[in-house]
Amino acid sequence: MFSTRVASRSFHGVSRVQRPRALQRIQRRCFARDGKAPLLSRASTRSRRTGLLAVTIAAVGLYASGRLRTLHAEAVPAPAEVRFEEKRKKASSREENREIISSQHLQVKKSWENPGVYAWGSNSGRVVAPDSEELHIKTPRRIAYFDGKLLRDIKLDRNFGAAVTEDGDLLQWGMAYSPDIKGPTPTLQGKNIRKICISRDRILALSQSGKVYSIPVSRSDQENGLKLQETTWFPFWTSKSPISYRELNIDNLTWGEKISDIASGLEHCLLLTSKGRLFSAASGTEDFPTKGQLGIPGLTWATRPAGPFYRPHEISTLRGFNITKIAAGDYHSLAVDADGRVFSFGDNTFGQLGFEPSPDSPYIDAPSLLPISKLYSGTNLSPKVNNVAAGGANSFFTIDATRVAGQDEGLSTEARNLGNVTADTWACGQGIFGGLGNGRWTHIQGVPTKVKTLSGLFEYDEVNNVTVPIRLSHLSVGSTHCSAVMNNVTHLEASDRHSATENETNWGADVLWWGGNEFYQLGTGKRNNCSTPVYIAPLDVEADKEKGRREEHRFQITPRKKIKFEGRWVEVEQRVECGRNVTAVYSGT
Repeated sequence: MFSTRVASRSFHGVSRVQRPRALQRIQRRCFARDGKAPLLSRASTRSRRTGLLAVTIAAVGLYASGRLRTLHAEAVPAPAEVRFEEKRKKASSREENREIISSQHLQVKKSWENPGVYAWGSNSGRVVAPDSEELHIKTPRRIAYFDGKLLRDIKLDRNFGAAVTEDGDLLQWGMAYSPDIKGPTPTLQGKNIRKICISRDRILALSQSGKVYSIPVSRSDQENGLKLQETTWFPFWTSKSPISYRELNIDNLTWGEKISDIASGLEHCLLLTSKGRLFSAASGTEDFPTKGQLGIPGLTWATRPAGPFYRPHEISTLRGFNITKIAAGDYHSLAVDADGRVFSFGDNTFGQLGFEPSPDSPYIDAPSLLPISKLYSGTNLSPKVNNVAAGGANSFFTIDATRVAGQDEGLSTEARNLGNVTADTWACGQGIFGGLGNGRWTHIQGVPTKVKTLSGLFEYDEVNNVTVPIRLSHLSVGSTHCSAVMNNVTHLEASDRHSATENETNWGADVLWWGGNEFYQLGTGKRNNCSTPVYIAPLDVEADKEKGRREEHRFQITPRKKIKFEGRWVEVEQRVECGRNVTAVYSGT
């Protein structure tokens, strides 16, 4: 009973409630309920006494140090204070009531009433905030110049920005354009541009007629470079272009064929025609692609044919495949045909082509068919790629996987859910910044990995009374970060229908962000990278606060809708553009 006496002296004057719970448990194990020693063998008793002695000595040490003297009995918690929700102010109209009860409804309405551009991320090149000297813009901020303006397209780099007005004119700004001019400035005008993409130091613009123009980023190069002769409204009369630019002409276009889409990396560009033929060309001022991203084996600066080095070349190995979708990363290219097959070529240092990289062959200079079917091996799902996206050293594939009968199922009743479609998103490349969105920080990812947050999603369509897969409406990939706009069911008719109740609201599409966040380009207000897709707050947080909302809400983007703007009817939607360490959301036509 030596252990008992020591424990009693050690805790003299301390109530049982105050004793360490660990010691109480040991005492319960070592003594019977009547206080006598339990019926144990002498050897077992001696072993237990030795262990109890060690614990007791440790307890004495704690008490001597003063730590146990501060122990107190657990206080009884005070009764919870009951708070009633404050009475909501009475709305003066059905529309005001919708704004009060729904953040999403208010976001949709603001996007229609006050279109413009929100931008955030690195501001070292005065791109996301042209009038500010701040190095970083941590949360979405409007660019004042674009207030009340609709755009056809916008592309942002850390050092320069470019946009296409509603009338098809090109605007440029940023330090790389001119360190002296802070706001967006018209440059290439009168070409009816509908889409642009950017390389390291040039802007490629696709007109409605199918012509492609290559414009220098630098204002100095535009003023001092070679200026072409242009036709005028007066017959047989030409004049010199006000700025320097190139035309990327394809000589052997067939009858009715024109360039329908463009994509660009840092040194190369892809040109897709309306007949499904794919061409590639150098997109830099002087740099010639050297990593196989042109898709033409053996083509180098030394072996290029006569003529301008930036002339387009047809990728003959893809002739006859009817290419429908294209994408370009910094140094690699992707192409999808009408049958849902995807081809990749160029730099594969990080596995961005969908193949395991090889130190002996870091580049693949010929289009290679990606074995997408292996990703669904043994699943009774037949995959078909419907879109691709690329940026930096990353590639993304959106796939419709259709349920088919297995070998043992045939057409019997055992085959369930035949024909059902699951929409998945896959990624490969450099994931060290979380840019793959798969929850991992992988330096090299050759075999595509599924982005689970964006895959296998379904929702119930109340209008058609059916469960439908949730696909991606748009995927924008920057150099290290990405954004995905979901094609979920939306509602935009509440304000138009007189029969709508005061509680019927509009809502848009979900949009998520992930990847590198060193320059706050994700818009979360924090600087930590995100390896899985996350939501951000509404673009106009103050509008929510004005309606009395204090809890957090998420940004939902407004899909295409025909609205009356400035006395005319026009189709408008919000779009996301991820650039090099910068991000923008704009109102597009």
